[in-house]
Amino acid sequence: MKQTVTLASWNVNSVRLRLPLIERLIQEAKPDILCLQETKVRDDLFPRDFFLNAGFPYAVIRGQKGYHGVAILSRLPIVATGGREWAGRDDRRHAVASFKGGIDLHNFYVPAGGDVPDPSKNPSFAHKLAFLEEMAAWFKKPKAKKRSAILVGDLNVAPLATDVWSHRQLLKVVSHTPAEVERLAQLQANGDWVDAVRQIVPETEPLYSWWSYRARDWAQSNRGRRLDHIWITPSLKKRLRSAEILKDVRGWERPSDHVPVLARFDWPK
Repeated sequence: MKQTVTLASWNVNSVRLRLPLIERLIQEAKPDILCLQETKVRDDLFPRDFFLNAGFPYAVIRGQKGYHGVAILSRLPIVATGGREWAGRDDRRHAVASFKGGIDLHNFYVPAGGDVPDPSKNPSFAHKLAFLEEMAAWFKKPKAKKRSAILVGDLNVAPLATDVWSHRQLLKVVSHTPAEVERLAQLQANGDWVDAVRQIVPETEPLYSWWSYRARDWAQSNRGRRLDHIWITPSLKKRLRSAEILKDVRGWERPSDHVPVLARFDWPK
């Protein structure tokens, strides 16, 4: 037996601040699993009751005060939970949930990397590169490849020329530099990851999930980047039914600078 499951991933830039928008997303998109990044709240202050009342009794919450943080909220039973720290810092950027049917779901918030794309001059950029390298090494291990898996989150890299508003102008801008793109490609190759959204939307089509707060009119200028991703292992390709980026959410009141990414699957019961 199969069931259709909708998975949403969203960097909300403060879960407590965005609760009205999250409520609207739940009503309109009807996700069964909701992965959040940059929750910016300690675990004991996470608005758990809100999600319980919204029909998400299962959760993996890994947060800290004021910065970073990830969460997985689910209507489906979670049979195991976890998360690890990466590149030598305890900054709560990863959560994992295991589901019946043999599917592991990884939720990541990769470091942004600061403004200067030189690891010798910018420790934040060096940390980002190290984070991506460690992810690539970990997902290459046979242990990490045994089960079907989904990797979602704000990976803070726009890999394709069509994932940014100007490939030429952003080659030296953090999030689209060759150093980041190469490391993300290595991570994708090591884990045999398939870009779910680009299975549905051709790589030739411009596609963005983030628009800067600095833009006077984000929609008119449309200087976006696709920083938010849903990847799947090859075993799930036949189960993928649709995928999309909800651009209109950027125009909601008091929005995050990121918008949700959705994928729908035939899910084993």
